[in-house]
Amino acid sequence: MAGAIIENMSTKKLVIVGVILLLFQAFSFMVGGLIAPSPTTAVHYLATKCVDTVKTHHKGSKWFMPWGPDQCSKIRDFDEAMAKRIEANNIVFAVHIPLPNREMSAWFQFMLVILQFDIAFKMQNQIEDGSLVTMDVGLAYRDSTLSEWTEMAHSIEHRKLSCNFTATKTYENEGRYYDCDLLPFMEVGSVAHKYYLLNIRLPVNERKKVNIGIGEIKDIRLVSIHQNGGFTKVWFAMKTFLTPSVLIIMIWYWRRITQMTRPPVLLEKIIFALGISMTFINIPVEWFSVGFNWTWMLLFGDIRQGIFYAMLLSFWIIFCGEHLMDQTERNHFSVYWKQVGPIVFGSFCLFIFDMCERGVQLKNPFYSIWASDVGTELAMAFIIVAGICACLYFLFLCFMVFQVFRNISGKRSSLPAMTKARRLHYEGLIFRFKFLMLVTLACAAMTVIFFIISQVNEGHWHWGGYTVQVNSAFFTGIYGMWNLYVFALMFLYAPSHKRYGDEQSSDMLHIIGIICIKNLCQPTSRMVQLQAPHQSSWNGHYGH
Repeated sequence: MAGAIIENMSTKKLVIVGVILLLFQAFSFMVGGLIAPSPTTAVHYLATKCVDTVKTHHKGSKWFMPWGPDQCSKIRDFDEAMAKRIEANNIVFAVHIPLPNREMSAWFQFMLVILQFDIAFKMQNQIEDGSLVTMDVGLAYRDSTLSEWTEMAHSIEHRKLSCNFTATKTYENEGRYYDCDLLPFMEVGSVAHKYYLLNIRLPVNERKKVNIGIGEIKDIRLVSIHQNGGFTKVWFAMKTFLTPSVLIIMIWYWRRITQMTRPPVLLEKIIFALGISMTFINIPVEWFSVGFNWTWMLLFGDIRQGIFYAMLLSFWIIFCGEHLMDQTERNHFSVYWKQVGPIVFGSFCLFIFDMCERGVQLKNPFYSIWASDVGTELAMAFIIVAGICACLYFLFLCFMVFQVFRNISGKRSSLPAMTKARRLHYEGLIFRFKFLMLVTLACAAMTVIFFIISQVNEGHWHWGGYTVQVNSAFFTGIYGMWNLYVFALMFLYAPSHKRYGDEQSSDMLHIIGIICIKNLCQPTSRMVQLQAPHQSSWNGHYGH
C-alpha cells in the first residue's frame, strides 16, 4: 500500500528537508529584520486655525491651506478670535498631509488618521457626561502644488468624548488640560495622490445643542499612520517569490494524487484546499494598487486572510479526526460539521464586522463603527460571538487531540501482535500525527512569542553594526513561516511511490518457494496471484 512521503523518507533525507526549511525560515526573518525598514510611520500634525470670513465666501474659496502661497488667514488661539469677534462657526482647522516639502506615495498603501482634542478645563464650561463632538469634515487631494484642490470626501461626523481631569476641579486649576482618549478619524485604503488637505469645522448651534458641553477646545492634533514604501517593496517582492513556489508544489501535489488508482481522500482534499487558500493570499495583486486607485485593497486583504485562517483551522480539525484509528465514519466532510460549524460562523461574523466598517469606508473614509453607541454594541457583539466560536473550536480541537493520543497509547501495546504491513500502517499514522502536532505547535508558539516581542520592545534592536527591525521581521518571518508550513505539508504528506507491502510480499514468495521445492509442487493459480503486484484492500493510506 502507498503511504505518505514522510513515512517512507529516510531519517537522513527528512533531516535535510528540515534543515533547508529552517534556513528559508531564518532568511524570511532576516529579510524583514535587516533589509526592510519599519512597517509603518506615524507623523504628528497640529491643525492650523484658519478664519473663514464673509469675504472669502464671496470669492468662492472652499479649501483652506495652513501654509504656502495660498495660505489662509490664521489666528493663534481662541483668545485672539474673541478679541477680533470671530465666531466659532467661522473657524476652520486645516491640516495638510504630508508636511511641507514632502510628498505622499502610492507605495504607502493606506493612510490611517487618529484625532485628539486639546481641551482646557473651565469651571463655567466643563465637559458634560456623554458629550458628542460634531464635526463638519472635508478631504481634498491634488497632485501638483499649482493645481486646484479636488474634493475626495465630505461628511458630518460625531465622536463621543472620553476625557478625564486628574486634578481637582477648582478655579485654581482652570487652564489645565483634560486627558482625552484618541479618537478614530479617517482611513483611506490607498494613497494614490501626492497631497491631501483636511478641513475640520466645529459648528455651534445652541438651539439644537450642537457642540454644547464639550469644554473649551484649544487645539486639534492628528496622527497620520501609513505603510513605509521600503517595507512595501520588500513585502511585494516576497509575495512575488512565494506565489510560484507554493503554486508549483500545489500542482505537483495534486498531480501525484491523481496518479493514484483510487480517488482522493478527504485529508488530501483539505491539504490541497489549504494550498489554494495560501496561494490566494500570495498572489501579488497589490502591485496594481501602485498604479491604480484601488481603495478596496484593505478589505480584499482581510477577506483573503480570513479564508486562509478558516481553512487552516478546518484542516487541523479534519487532520485529527482522520487519525482517530478506530473511528468508523471518516473521509466525509459532513462528519465534521459540529467542529467546522463554529469556524464558519465565527469567520462570517468577522466578515460582517469588517464589511460594516471598511465596507462603508469605501464611500466615507471618515466613518467608524466605534463612533456611536449602537455601532460599538454591534461591533462588540460580533467580536464576542467570534470569540465564543474560537473558544468552542479550541475545546473541540483539544478534545480531538486528546482522543488521538489516547488512541495511540492503546494501539502501541498491540502493535507487536499485528502483521508487518498493518503494523507499518499504524506506525505511519502515529508518526504523521505526532510530526504535524510538533510542527504546528512550534509555528503557533513562534507566532505568539514573536508577536509579544514586537509589542514590548522599542521596535528595533542594535546588533553590532546592524539595526534589526523587529516589527518588520515579525511580519516577513511569520508570513514566510506559514508558507513553509503549507509547502512542507503538501510535500511530506503527498502519496509516496513506495509501497508497504513490497517487502512482505517478497518474504511470502520466498517461503512458498521453499515449500514448493521440498514438495516438488507446481505453481498454482493462488501462487500466481501472490506474484502479481500487491494490491491493498485499504481505501487510501489515511487509516481506512
